[in-house]
Amino acid sequence: MANQLGPVLLTGAAGRMGTSLRESLPAYGHRLRSFDRLPVPGEPDAITADLQDAEALAAAMDGVSAVIHLAGIPGEAPFADILAANIEGTYRLYDAARAAGVRRIVYASSNHATGFTERPADGGTVPVDGPQRPDTYYGVSKCFGENLASLYADRHGIETVSLRIGSFTAEPRSIRTLATWLSPGDWARLAHAALTGPVTGHTVAYGISANTRAWWDLSTARALGYQPQDDAEAFAPALIAELGELSPDDPEHRYLGGRFTQSGR
Repeated sequence: MANQLGPVLLTGAAGRMGTSLRESLPAYGHRLRSFDRLPVPGEPDAITADLQDAEALAAAMDGVSAVIHLAGIPGEAPFADILAANIEGTYRLYDAARAAGVRRIVYASSNHATGFTERPADGGTVPVDGPQRPDTYYGVSKCFGENLASLYADRHGIETVSLRIGSFTAEPRSIRTLATWLSPGDWARLAHAALTGPVTGHTVAYGISANTRAWWDLSTARALGYQPQDDAEAFAPALIAELGELSPDDPEHRYLGGRFTQSGR
């Protein structure tokens, strides 16, 4: 059942993933309240503020019963920028939610929290309970967010689902994304399941579609009620014809984080 107690606060509402949810989640019965440091197109009532603005954040939390936290830098950047936006910003978000009595937070983590994990030699999927092995400062910030979520679940009783999102695009664009793709339709299904599914404390789930070549185990996502419907394999023949298969020694094939493990930062 969709949230009926209050609106869902959506941070990062002007970004790609936020825009996708603004278009899709109302059909699942969710009322959204948008928050972004940039104006949200077509939403004059959206809250335009930074996560560092405690007053604006407290006002945004008023009356909400859940949060989808997407705000932050969506890739690698200098550490000072990651610290302010992804680490301090996430802390401020969680503490404002605690103060407001928010029941549940859906946190946009990333596969890059485990980016230096090598793919299993037997071609199996990677479980969610393996060690964090970030591949970038960005990945480190997602490890921090997951650990902060665990703390706030244990200490303050906030239910949190940390979604280790794969590659969110309209269509797969590389050989790697045949395994890591998350379609827009499945993103809506996943977010809805994370908002409404059974959660005790802190749950970590990978966020990809029902890809034939999937690298990650979706069991915890499915336990929330997530039923992915799309498969990147439909795009495989054209991509392989254009790009060829990856060499086993290619970082894009060897590591879960792909080329992010080679950034040199």
